[in-house]
Amino acid sequence: MALKLRLGLHLGFAINRYPEAEEWSRIADELGVKHVQFVSGLLQPDFPKEVIDNQIRKVKRALKEHNLICEHTFTSPRENFMAHPDEHIAAYWLKWFKDFATISRKIGAISTGCLAGIYSVKDLRERRDEIFNRTIKGWHELARYGKKTGLRYLTWEPMSVKREMGETISEAKRMHDALNKGSALPVKMALDVDHGDLSSPNPNDTDPYAWIRSFGAECLFLHLKQSSADKSGHHPFTEKWNKEGRIFPEEVIEALDDGGAKDVILFFELGWREREPHDSNVVKELKESVNYWREYVSE
Repeated sequence: MALKLRLGLHLGFAINRYPEAEEWSRIADELGVKHVQFVSGLLQPDFPKEVIDNQIRKVKRALKEHNLICEHTFTSPRENFMAHPDEHIAAYWLKWFKDFATISRKIGAISTGCLAGIYSVKDLRERRDEIFNRTIKGWHELARYGKKTGLRYLTWEPMSVKREMGETISEAKRMHDALNKGSALPVKMALDVDHGDLSSPNPNDTDPYAWIRSFGAECLFLHLKQSSADKSGHHPFTEKWNKEGRIFPEEVIEALDDGGAKDVILFFELGWREREPHDSNVVKELKESVNYWREYVSE
């Protein structure tokens, strides 16, 4: 089976800039992408029910009007989530995530996802195994709930420091196996070309292509941005950043193919500082990024 690739837009860029569904959907349409990844920062699951219901109607209307597809959603904040030291707060995050799973399904998604969890400094030192096991238990409860809503998958994202679960290829494999063992839903991996532990002695752990080859078969989508060796940001694929970066379309596609990927959405997860002229160049640089990749991915 030939590798199928599609371009998409992660909606993190829209948080506080283009929070209205009518706006971010218009931008996606102008960019010529059909796939969007909705994020919790655009609709918090602990908003009042009437607010959530109203926003879901607006999101569905915008998707339909602009002929967009939202198969996958993702969370926005970088929180401890179910690895929080306090069990009551960890339980709150589990409920929060369940509520976001409900929102995700109502707007038509087949998966939702998040980073697995983040240890506190103290817990990494003193309670690593305990918090790891509690986090896995929470994900399994989330999978049971997600299955009831009609979701087909959960996704989790390996991160970049020891406190963030799955920071190296070996740790990511351990986490991935634990998440899937006994899970009511398949748990897939959300790969990101800018992640990996810079302090690891293994050069593969900071090689984006080694990550893709290792887990391509478990990947439904890839978070795409231009990245440098020091993993310094969510840069767009502009002439300036492409000269400095190390993410090349041919190599990404080759690594996905080598890793056994079959059907992957490449979501542009780009970031800009709230400074000028950066903030005013967001849409322009999104367009340049999409155009750059269109030479390699037609859909």
